[in-house]
Amino acid sequence: MVSALHDGFPAAVGVSRLRVYDWPTVDGLPGGGTPHLHLTCSEGYVVTAGRGAVQTLTVSGYRETPMEPGVVAWFTPGTIHRLVNDGGLEITVVMQNSGLPEAGDAVLTLPQEFLTDPATYADAVRIPADEPEGVQAQAARARRDLATRRFHELRESTAAGDPEPLAAFQRAAAELVRPRLDAWEERWRAGAHAAASATQDQLNALREQDGRYLAEARVAATGPSARGRFGMCGRLDVYPGI
Repeated sequence: MVSALHDGFPAAVGVSRLRVYDWPTVDGLPGGGTPHLHLTCSEGYVVTAGRGAVQTLTVSGYRETPMEPGVVAWFTPGTIHRLVNDGGLEITVVMQNSGLPEAGDAVLTLPQEFLTDPATYADAVRIPADEPEGVQAQAARARRDLATRRFHELRESTAAGDPEPLAAFQRAAAELVRPRLDAWEERWRAGAHAAASATQDQLNALREQDGRYLAEARVAATGPSARGRFGMCGRLDVYPGI
């Protein structure tokens, strides 16, 4: 008999609606997000409106993937990524591990002096929630531009055949998140691991001709718990429990 159904969003992924920043960038683009990476989560983009691109950097090099309605793109942990908004770019973001990328699994490509310890990093990336929207926007734009400059330095050194700057950033990012790993593991166990375990239980039950768990079927729906929050790449509509 199946012990429990996983009643969260399918596969315990997180979902948010993103309107990519249209502020002009320090490198002359019409708009764009803040370069960053995730350490334990893959992330996917479902483009719903507008045009743009996602710029990515790994040890294999730099890549640019066009974004337009109907495109679905995704990348694995360790991929530095940056969205470029050529006009009205809107995306549904699908995140592994119950939305962990928006709950801490992200490190911006800031200069190394801001990556020395968690407190220094937190001060550098903080958006003051108790300040007026204009002040929040200024902080979001400043950290984006700082990270964009460092992103270009990492891109240029990688293209020149020098892997050390990118490796140094990856090492610093891994060290920054290390104090959070126990909490992240709890989130994974309660979400993605529980969802996969429920599927295993259901497969086993069906093999034994036991479909009693089907009587526990239920439906859920929700709206955003926050609209227009300043995120890494744009204004976010955030959904509770997803």
